[in-house]
Amino acid sequence: MRDRVRRWVLEVVGWMLVVAGVAALVLPGPGLLMLAGGLVVLSQEYEWAERRLEPIKVRALRGAAEGVENWVRITMSVTLALGLIACGVYWIWGPEEPPSWWTLSDALWLPGGAATGVTQIASGLIALGLIVYSYRRFRVRREPVPELASDGD
Repeated sequence: MRDRVRRWVLEVVGWMLVVAGVAALVLPGPGLLMLAGGLVVLSQEYEWAERRLEPIKVRALRGAAEGVENWVRITMSVTLALGLIACGVYWIWGPEEPPSWWTLSDALWLPGGAATGVTQIASGLIALGLIVYSYRRFRVRREPVPELASDGD
């Protein structure tokens, strides 16, 4: 019974992370990180998940290295992460009524309420953490950038 519960929990958590990761590839959020996390969880039960994990991990690390390869990218990334946090704070404590310049329906003004603001703040904090991690790994310690395996390997 314990093994069934463990497997069921791994399935639910793994697939939720995979679906959220795919969604976050086009929405605000750490898509590759969630996708990789879901595959890590699923790889405990499935060999196919383990095989697909390495290329995603390499792409995520390459993206992290490219994101801190110069000061313009670092500055833009930090600015966007801080902007996302600021938007989340505004989303939570912003005005209930849309401003006079808002031409769309009132229902479209800050949809989702506080929950949306919290996820924006969390995404911004995760982004800042990943920027610091990437900076330390690829600029301070000068670790090599992972290479994608060729098709012949």
